[in-house]
Amino acid sequence: MILNIVLGTLICVGLAFLMDKFVPLKLNPIISVILWLVILILGYSLYKSIMGPVEFNKVKQVRYAKVIENLKDIRVSELAYQEIEGKFTGNFDSLVQFLDTAQFAIIQRRDTSFADVERNKAFGLDAQKGGYYKEEIIIDTLRFASVKDSIFGDSDRYKTMMNIPLEIADGAVFELKSGKYEKNETFYSVFEASVAKSLLLSDQNPDLINQEEQLISVDGINGPTVRVGSMNDIDTSGNWPKTYDTPKQ
Repeated sequence: MILNIVLGTLICVGLAFLMDKFVPLKLNPIISVILWLVILILGYSLYKSIMGPVEFNKVKQVRYAKVIENLKDIRVSELAYQEIEGKFTGNFDSLVQFLDTAQFAIIQRRDTSFADVERNKAFGLDAQKGGYYKEEIIIDTLRFASVKDSIFGDSDRYKTMMNIPLEIADGAVFELKSGKYEKNETFYSVFEASVAKSLLLSDQNPDLINQEEQLISVDGINGPTVRVGSMNDIDTSGNWPKTYDTPKQ
């Protein structure tokens, strides 16, 4: 496309030059205006074809970063849900209700040992003089702590983490799914939260959106969605590169 625009511009410039030499003088003004208009249009198209992808990348990176922050909150909430409930949930209402009420147990592990009375008796041994002992781990529950406070502190952003944080999304929410995934004859609980790139970039150039949906790159977000978790693997990570996990300065 860029090559065609460059060639078209060069042709128009060449025609304008030839016109000055071979076209009757009385026709020059009209043809000149037409040719220079075409040159300006082609030049502008060339500029857009070069700068369009640059501006597109700036827009997508800003929007993706905002979306990923919410997906990170969803992931940590789902992991807490699984730790206590033993599975993931595919319902945001259930997830928020869980965060409002659930508590983590704060525990302490202690190693202890005591004489194995029966074994010592069977072998005629004295526990105080080289007899057998049993080892045991004792878990003490010290107190309980709010899951919500442990994850989000004083923030209530968990109540809106399901919303796409962009005006262009017009109140849309992430798609959240959960279920079971079988691997090596064992079933694992899995979840996935996602949003289509086409929604996040719906006001951008359709050709660039199509290219973005088919992206395969080590430093990009591959595929047609921005997501965390997976329904097709035991994976609770996001599909974004590490650059989106770099703390803001």
